[in-house]
Order: sequence, then C-alpha cells, then structure tokens
Amino acid sequence: MEVFDAIRSRRSIRAFESRPVDREVIDRLIDAATYAPSRMNSQPWHFHVCTGDARKRVAEVMAMNTAYVQEYLDVLGPEVIEYAARFYADLGSAPVVIGISAIRVDDPTAWLDDAIAVGAALENLLLTVVEEGLAACSLTAPHWIRDRLVEAFEVADGSELMALIVLGYGCEIPREKERHTDIVTYLT
Repeated sequence: MEVFDAIRSRRSIRAFESRPVDREVIDRLIDAATYAPSRMNSQPWHFHVCTGDARKRVAEVMAMNTAYVQEYLDVLGPEVIEYAARFYADLGSAPVVIGISAIRVDDPTAWLDDAIAVGAALENLLLTVVEEGLAACSLTAPHWIRDRLVEAFEVADGSELMALIVLGYGCEIPREKERHTDIVTYLT
C-alpha cells in the first residue's frame, strides 16, 4: 500500500470484532511507531499494550467516563452522547488497547518536542494499522479518569499518559469526512 493511500483511507473506528490480534502484528505496529522523529533521537515514548484481563481493566476504567455525563454533554453535545456512551462502555469491543506515555520534563520546549514526537509515533502506528488490515481509534486520555488510567496502564511515576489507541478488526466503515480547505497560507 502506498503511504498516501494509507493516509487517505485511515479512519477512526469505534466498533470491532472480538477476534484477537496476533502478537507479531502488534510488534510490527510498535516497531513502526519507533521510527518517528524525536528531539535528538530521544524517543520519549513508552507503549503499554493491554490485551485479555489487562484490557478488561482498562475498559472498566474507561466505562467510568459515563459518570461524567454533564461534562460530556458540554464537550460532545447531546446528539453524540449516546454513541460515546456505547463506545466507552466496552471500547467498541476492541481486543487491544495501547496507552502511550512519556516521561514528564519541566522544560516547556522539550515537553512540546516530546509531545510532537509522541504524536508522530502515534501516526506511524495508525498508518501501519491500515497497512495491516486493522482498524483503530486514537483518544487523548480522558481527563476525568486520567489517574485511574495511569494505574490501569501501570504508567511509571514521573511519566504522563498522553494517548490511547483501541485497535482490532473493524466492523464499521465510516464515511470520509470533508477536510478543511482554509488551512494554508503560502508566503513568498
């Protein structure tokens, strides 16, 4: 698959088949993520792969999101809340959940660099998901339950959970959404 094809066909999927993803495939996803650029090749990311009982613990914590319905309404709007509640109840039945963390640094410039590197690693992983015939949805760690997620993912002290990826074999095909067109200014 060409890179541009993977970029254009990647979608956020929120409904999955329950069949497991082979460990070798997960290893390829993580390997691809590690080729992302980072400040001075610092590779600030750490991946926490949860399957089986560990995945169930993460899903139980994520289901707590529905306890914050008013906050969700404020963020998502009432038309999306039912869909979100179904997804968070069991993470769309995705068999794999990956957390990405990074060691928190005090220097704001270095922290921004690390956050951008984690984002690049995340995108490498998501594009490899497409290449592998899988589906995924990336989430920033929900703020309401972040401490419980840190515990569920066994994130080391001094590190911050930055993103989650639920993945597996998708059982939905969302339509392509329009892209913004007023996003560039050319200066000469």
